[in-house]
Amino acid sequence: MKILRLGLGLGLASTVFLLTTSLGLADEILGTWLRDSGDEQVRFGPCGNAICGDVVWLKPGSDLNAKVGKRLFFDVRPSGANSWTGKAASSDTGSTYSGKMSVEGSTLTTSGCIAGGLICKSANWKRVP
Repeated sequence: MKILRLGLGLGLASTVFLLTTSLGLADEILGTWLRDSGDEQVRFGPCGNAICGDVVWLKPGSDLNAKVGKRLFFDVRPSGANSWTGKAASSDTGSTYSGKMSVEGSTLTTSGCIAGGLICKSANWKRVP
């Protein structure tokens, strides 16, 4: 019985360590970002064991199909120093892309492709203080 408790304790401790370590690498992407077009803001935060980005503001009169509360980025996970991979939904078309993200200073660059890399989009975002 003691061995079983020890094993469960070690397993739980390992899981907590891995989750906090991987989310710790994500600190730079967490927060609110304004798209370079000035039309929308997205807030990145933890969701489950990954990171998601939801629309929190739209410029009045913008012609985007997005709505406040819509999840644009999901299943985002660290993939290296200052970089992440995940899925992105286009706020213009609603298409879902496999995406990459990188942070340099106060700029977040998002990019994604569909159709085996034939159709790609990218955007720059500035951190909202």
